[in-house]
Amino acid sequence: MNKLNGVLLNSVSLVCRQLAASLNANGSTRWGMLQRSFCSSAVRFQENAASPPDSRDFSHFPPLPGQDSPLRWGGKKFEELPIVHIKATYNNTHIQLTDNEGQPMVRTSCGTEGFKNSKRSTPIAAQVAAISAATKAMAKGVTYVRVLVKGIGPGRLSAIKGLTMGGLEVVSITDNTPVPHNGCRPRKARRL
Repeated sequence: MNKLNGVLLNSVSLVCRQLAASLNANGSTRWGMLQRSFCSSAVRFQENAASPPDSRDFSHFPPLPGQDSPLRWGGKKFEELPIVHIKATYNNTHIQLTDNEGQPMVRTSCGTEGFKNSKRSTPIAAQVAAISAATKAMAKGVTYVRVLVKGIGPGRLSAIKGLTMGGLEVVSITDNTPVPHNGCRPRKARRL
């Protein structure tokens, strides 16, 4: 990484000097300020690259799998957080909370919350089911969760909204919808 920074810095300063020489030969006075800002930034970049890196520096990239991270939610690592599985179908929305090993803790759906027939497929029903799941999870001591969403039903976004309305802190949202790579042959077209 440091070699790359050094090569980049040398090429930037070389281009800076060549531009300055060509413009100074033309007699341009405006270039002096621009040249100073370019060269001083390059010098600052070189000084920062030369200083030893601090282990507590903020990283814009998430940690790699298996790599230790200082991020904690309620004293737990990301891998140890419970997972909320949301399955949003066209007719219903199922919500299940599991621990990090996959053992179920809370399960609910729009049907178990009292919605019947076509009312189960509404976003309001999904939101009510998510609020119910969140209150049950809070009673078991869960505050921070990861969310895995599967399916393209109408209740997928309102279910996530209901989790936050119920008091859970959503750390991450992952879309786990299965997408065929042109697998099965579709049905023939309906004739009307």
